[in-house]
Amino acid sequence: MKSAPGTARLFFAAWPAPEIQQALGKLALELQPHCGGRAIAARNIHLTLVFLGDVERASLPHIESLARAVAAPRFALDVDRVQYWRHNRIVWAGVAQCPPAAAALVGQLEAAVAEAGMRVERRPYVPHITLLRDARHAPADASVPTIAWPVDRYALVESAPRDRGRIYEPLREWPLTA
Repeated sequence: MKSAPGTARLFFAAWPAPEIQQALGKLALELQPHCGGRAIAARNIHLTLVFLGDVERASLPHIESLARAVAAPRFALDVDRVQYWRHNRIVWAGVAQCPPAAAALVGQLEAAVAEAGMRVERRPYVPHITLLRDARHAPADASVPTIAWPVDRYALVESAPRDRGRIYEPLREWPLTA
């Protein structure tokens, strides 16, 4: 899906350090033979916090100022399970319980976006990291060895079309507080 001229497809995400992306990318490749589908490239692995959709590029400074005003603490994600959403054929990694600090960060970002007149999703937040798209089967086991991800920053990310799919490009990052 290509964005209209003058727009960018944007979302806020927790953007992992390269070693976390590599560990989650390895997990995707390990699941692929059983589940089928396309593994997400390690460089694209992230945790979506708030999806904005197609946004006018001219509004980027305003969106960045909204994010700059958010003050939230760091949190840890202990990624220890994989799930399958049959309706959209996604295999994803997640956590047993959404950390309260993650839910608070999402809540603050959603409130800022809504106050600016932008659309936000109205369903409960489920922290999930997409590993496989177009998967045909659920993982054989829902438990996986824990990947500890210390979340210390979040980013405004653009989903940009490329030859065969999309690449996610962090445009700007903000630190979470200690």
